[in-house]
Amino acid sequence: MGHMVGKDLYRKLGKKIDGLTIRAPWNETLYNILKELYTEEEADVVVKMPYGLATLDQVEKTTKYDRAKLQPILESLAEKGLVLDLFMKGGYRYMISPMIIGIFEFTMMRTRGELNFKEWAKLFHQYMTEEGNFHHANFRHGEKVSVLRALPWEDSIDDGDYVEILDYEKASAIIDAEKTFCIGVCSCRHEKLHAGVKECDVPLDTCSTFGHGAEWMVGHGLATMVSKEEMIDNLERSKDLGLVLTADNQKQRVGFMCHCCGCCCNVLTGISKFGYPNAVVTSTFIAECDEEQCTECGECVDACSINAISWDNGGTPQVDQTICIGCGVCGLRCATGAMRLVKREHRVLHPEDMFERVILQCLERGTLQNQMFSDPGRLNHRFMRGVVGGFLKLPPVKRALMGDALRSRFLGMMRRGA
Repeated sequence: MGHMVGKDLYRKLGKKIDGLTIRAPWNETLYNILKELYTEEEADVVVKMPYGLATLDQVEKTTKYDRAKLQPILESLAEKGLVLDLFMKGGYRYMISPMIIGIFEFTMMRTRGELNFKEWAKLFHQYMTEEGNFHHANFRHGEKVSVLRALPWEDSIDDGDYVEILDYEKASAIIDAEKTFCIGVCSCRHEKLHAGVKECDVPLDTCSTFGHGAEWMVGHGLATMVSKEEMIDNLERSKDLGLVLTADNQKQRVGFMCHCCGCCCNVLTGISKFGYPNAVVTSTFIAECDEEQCTECGECVDACSINAISWDNGGTPQVDQTICIGCGVCGLRCATGAMRLVKREHRVLHPEDMFERVILQCLERGTLQNQMFSDPGRLNHRFMRGVVGGFLKLPPVKRALMGDALRSRFLGMMRRGA
């Protein structure tokens, strides 16, 4: 009986996490992940917590846990990265970590506490690579708002288009704008290493975080503080290794930068293995080959981490524009400059800030009502989640709110409400 009660609790926890910014579809593997990471008491607290940011008073009220008992549970969850504890306006706010960016990354980046990387890696690898599961749940309807966007390598941009690159797309400008930096273990490569499937020799210590996020990461034992010079050195090493740069999908206050290889990155394999081109939002550039300069060496074909470049019958490299993310790694490997990045014809949707990204992500994935009516215990919130959620899931409504004509007004209304 205890086993059934426990499994029912973790099923509720899985449903709660699935209702956040990224879908986390339920299966036996997810149950095993949650049971491995959360005690039953921790699971119960998360199930009863609000969906969005909440003060300690609000968490105490919704969970009905006495504060003296609640605080150590929240501290334990935060230490494991399963809950975010953010110091804002003179006090802490708590928020449940989604699967990505959250539970997976922070678990595989931990340096403190009881560490069971081999088991965690096995479970996460199974969950992320199961056919028709995680990627399917998040991108099967052509969703456009991913957590990550590609950053173009500046050296690969065509001279005629370079003047059009904006600061939020320059890795160098993103670093230059910040004062606090940390580097931690790449969760994807760490997972592949312990799962026994890591094929590359790319170092683990590449994951970069900036600003307040860096302070949080270091404070929770997830990364090491570094200087701006060390951060630039890390960027240069990734350039030499031909890694794909990705960052959180927002223009303002970019918080982190990933240095991805095609064999390990769970997001890039969403494109190359599972066929979801929007798993990474493209940069505003796309690769293009100048046939007159091309020597048909094949370096660009080998360099592409998502198999977006192939040979045609005549031997000239061809770029599949439906999946090219405009990272520019191919251009770094092209000795003649034949393969370069040029401006895309169509506008790419990059949210202005984290607020916009979260709203649009949730709207696309049918979970926005949880952010709007976040108290799981109040009957009126439960009722409104059902009503508003049903309305927002209607395809014409979703298309209209995501479209260019209404999106800005809708986001403005949400911002005023928040």
